Amino acid sequence: MNESIKSYLESYIPERSSFFNELEKFAIEHRVPIMEPGGIETMLQIMRIQNPKRILEIGTAIGYSALRMADAISDTQIITLELDEERIALAKENIKKANMENRITILEGNALDLYDQVAAFGSFDAIFIDAAKGQYTKFFAMYKSLLTENGCIYTDNVLFKGLVAEENQSENKRLSSVAAKIKQFNQWLFEQKDFISVIIPVGDGLAVSKKI
Repeated sequence: MNESIKSYLESYIPERSSFFNELEKFAIEHRVPIMEPGGIETMLQIMRIQNPKRILEIGTAIGYSALRMADAISDTQIITLELDEERIALAKENIKKANMENRITILEGNALDLYDQVAAFGSFDAIFIDAAKGQYTKFFAMYKSLLTENGCIYTDNVLFKGLVAEENQSENKRLSSVAAKIKQFNQWLFEQKDFISVIIPVGDGLAVSKKI
């Protein structure tokens, strides 16, 4: 997106609480990946319209997105999955600070190994994928069976710094590899006959897939 338009749109994003500002500052200082402002505000607005009662998040990190979702949708319950032990500890601390322990539950381990534990909580109205980019297809394919009839799956970073649209590969081999995997996921996503998907060019690219 044109930077001037991006700045203009972000100027209208509501001010976050001091708690969320602190989490955003921590994420920047410690290079913890969290959703970009335009991306998370767009997702939260769609979720406000959808009003999911139960959300599955794949990729907790420090708990920022889970806490933002819980704050935006007052009666939702969130199950969130995380592999990294250090981030799990930070997320638990942040969830406790926000008094959200009764609404956000962390399941520890690789999301690809946690299906049975997640399924024990029942079905989900929304699933948010924001974890290992190379595993997006597996995450989506594995957990879509737990989605309710009118549920939505939200996937972040599907434009991956714009690299998915570049014909020439990045000089950075790691970025180029990740971009190729995201591009493959996007193609796979739009081939799924049981979902209708769109990619919204906000943040780092947000895919919204509605079950049909």
